[in-house]
Amino acid sequence: MLILDPPYNLTKTFGQETFRETTLNGYEEYFEEKLVKLLPLLKSTATLYVCGDWKSSAALHRVLERHVIVRNRITWEREKGRGAKTNWKNASEDIWFCTVSENYYFDVEAVKVKRKVIAPYRQNGAPKDWEETRAGDFRLTHPSNLWTDLTVPFWSMPENTDHPTQKPEKLIAKLILASSRKNDLVLDPFLGSGTTAVVAKKLGRAFLGIELDEVYACISAKRIALAERDKKIQGYSGGVFWERNSLNMQEQETKTNSSELSLFENAS
Repeated sequence: MLILDPPYNLTKTFGQETFRETTLNGYEEYFEEKLVKLLPLLKSTATLYVCGDWKSSAALHRVLERHVIVRNRITWEREKGRGAKTNWKNASEDIWFCTVSENYYFDVEAVKVKRKVIAPYRQNGAPKDWEETRAGDFRLTHPSNLWTDLTVPFWSMPENTDHPTQKPEKLIAKLILASSRKNDLVLDPFLGSGTTAVVAKKLGRAFLGIELDEVYACISAKRIALAERDKKIQGYSGGVFWERNSLNMQEQETKTNSSELSLFENAS
């Protein structure tokens, strides 16, 4: 599995390195040069996920179509961002879902989203396609290519670092769970703050990360070491992903399940 999160086509400094904005054709050449060096490393069953924004996405798509099978474009809401007076605020990013061949792995059951049911429908008095619990009414939904349940890491979150374009662990967890099995190898040649490696570690995958900046490489190593002791991924518990801002519901359901298990054990 290959996760590519290259610098977007914006002038931005990453530690000691600065990427400078270029033309769409220039960015296309930049990305293709990197991609063709990586493709020989991939098995015929490999999956690729490539991150971009509105300025770089068109170039990414053109390059990917020449070399792999493009299957979908995921758009995720990046709720942080600066407002603009003469333009729409940029609040989304893209992830291109691609495979090397027609023979690939995808586990839809591993990436379902648990959502609160607003208008519960019953059939013969029983819940239809949803679950009734003490913590509330919930439904497991199939994942779409529009993700609105992510939170960009901020100062009070344990996963937050000083990297300027850090991806949420929850986002990377979706990609890894959908397109790899336990012990599979995940490669990230633009490792940054180490999120791909950390999530791979927490989910029992092998990983290989490459990072030019020494400080970010050290941050990654520290996070990987911490992942030995703490396997939690915010927004993912009980084998399912939860919609954004549902932490209290997760905690309440966990406590409810624990209480029910305790009562069962005492009765036994």
